[in-house]
Amino acid sequence: MADRAPAPSLAVVDGLPRCHHYDAFRCRSCTLLGIPRERQLSDKEAHARTLVDSPVWLPTVAGADTRFRNKAKMAVGGTVDAPTLGILDRDLAGVDLHDCGLHSDGLRAALGRTGDWIRDAGLVPYDVATRRGELKHVLLTESPDGEMMLRLVLRSTALEARIRSRLPALLQAVPALRVVTVNVQPEHKAVLEGEREIVLTDTATLPMRLATGVTLRLGPRSFFQTNTAVAEALYDQARAWVRDLPDVRTVWDLYCGVGGFALHLGGPGREVLGVEVSADAIAAATATSAELGVAAEFVAADATAYALASDAVPDLVVVNPPRRGIGPDLAGWLEGSGVRHVVYSSCNAESLARDLALMPSLRPVEARVLDMFPHTTHYEVLVLLAR
Repeated sequence: MADRAPAPSLAVVDGLPRCHHYDAFRCRSCTLLGIPRERQLSDKEAHARTLVDSPVWLPTVAGADTRFRNKAKMAVGGTVDAPTLGILDRDLAGVDLHDCGLHSDGLRAALGRTGDWIRDAGLVPYDVATRRGELKHVLLTESPDGEMMLRLVLRSTALEARIRSRLPALLQAVPALRVVTVNVQPEHKAVLEGEREIVLTDTATLPMRLATGVTLRLGPRSFFQTNTAVAEALYDQARAWVRDLPDVRTVWDLYCGVGGFALHLGGPGREVLGVEVSADAIAAATATSAELGVAAEFVAADATAYALASDAVPDLVVVNPPRRGIGPDLAGWLEGSGVRHVVYSSCNAESLARDLALMPSLRPVEARVLDMFPHTTHYEVLVLLAR
């Protein structure tokens, strides 16, 4: 590991992205890396158009080609004397990708220094083949202000005391760290994190000050889009649509997370409700709402169960579900509820199309592709539906 930011592995050469890890077949996660970005964007929009019948498609939001990720999810491999941060190969050996060019400059520098600290602290990497060792993953998130949250995923708490004793050295090596935690994931299976989180720093949340004027609070287990600039465009688009709609006085943000859509859609004369199953995310959203002076209420509950149990019907509903979509129960409720408008944010256009087929009375009015995940087949699509 280097003690300063390594040169990024990903660069644009003659209009094409090139990565030495990809070329050497060490990592092939960026499946579209050999395809020009313009073709990637046009193919994604064409794919979305085949699935979503919208009369208006706004220009695709592209974002940057490289250094756009605000989050690094690194499997720890190698040995205690030479740990690797990256992925595991087919033989379950560690492949070091701490210089991955998708990550921001700040993340790459911090990953190098964190790797050095892991070695110096004697944190034993977890060996998947032998089921021995402790440190499984390093999860690092960077805010737009350059502050960071580091989560160390361990098999047990056996190394907790050692990590606490060496925390000052880590904070000195990576001064941008605001939050450091230990996450305990004792099971031997392909699960990134466990249920138990131990916060080691005085601060437990990372402020995400967005260019939209809203500062969100991320807790260790909170979800936020991996591409900050494209996430800002996502929130801006939703806000513009809702601003131009007449008589939107009540808004529900289902799957609200830390309140991204809800806090952008609040305003004078408008009541906003956010629903999210994570109690930690709801606490963060509630605190942010009070800080911003936004009239919003947040409830910790399953989004579908909440909607089905409610007698009220808002003027507009925002849904931002996981890849599986909202499913037939919530789609059926939306179809029969009489709600006038829906803003659907989807990271899987195929599940979006399935959900839309269950809501024939709610028709797409405008849609937009946002390239949240360059060099892969994945993308975000935002759709405004009207009854």
